[in-house]
Amino acid sequence: MQQQQNPNSQMKQSESLPKDKSHGAHAIFDAHEAISTVIGAMEHYKMYETNIQCQQLQGILTNQYNYLSQTYNTMVDAYQSGQKPTQPTTLYNMEISNDVTYGMQPSQPKQPEQNPQQLNDQCYSSFMLGHLKACATGATTAALEATNPVMRRVLQDSVANFSEMAYEIFLYQNDKSYYQVPQFDDQTMTQLLNSYAPMTQQQH
Repeated sequence: MQQQQNPNSQMKQSESLPKDKSHGAHAIFDAHEAISTVIGAMEHYKMYETNIQCQQLQGILTNQYNYLSQTYNTMVDAYQSGQKPTQPTTLYNMEISNDVTYGMQPSQPKQPEQNPQQLNDQCYSSFMLGHLKACATGATTAALEATNPVMRRVLQDSVANFSEMAYEIFLYQNDKSYYQVPQFDDQTMTQLLNSYAPMTQQQH
């Protein structure tokens, strides 16, 4: 009895496939997850924008939403066509100082808010930071083993920009004392920073 050949068992080289079909199954799932995470961030940003009180945070949200919209379109273009997208990935430039305030101030222990009316700018900025971390993680995971080189490049370039946006939120929170940054004492810090030595290169 002759066995039927599974069409999926035929080996194919990437150059023999049309660009829009040069995706492995795992790569499609990972990219799908990354794009869906961006959609989730954008939809939540829309929920937050009418409730945010701080004008600075409102401006950051608007800039980031516009950038996420552009990134989303670029991702979808590369995902569907497998070719260089019409709108390439651009750099996100944050509009906030890089200065960080170190140290801890006494504060009340946090607990989950149980009433939507209790949500404030500290909550919304924390939500934004969480979404951006998820976007950076999703794009990183998808880029590491993407089979289509264009999609991989779009995902990889997006990681740095998601990281920049997340860092912008961190800086905003730190400036407002929402995100406090403790430090080690000088002796401990010095010991940790000097716990490695450069490696001597050996010729083989």
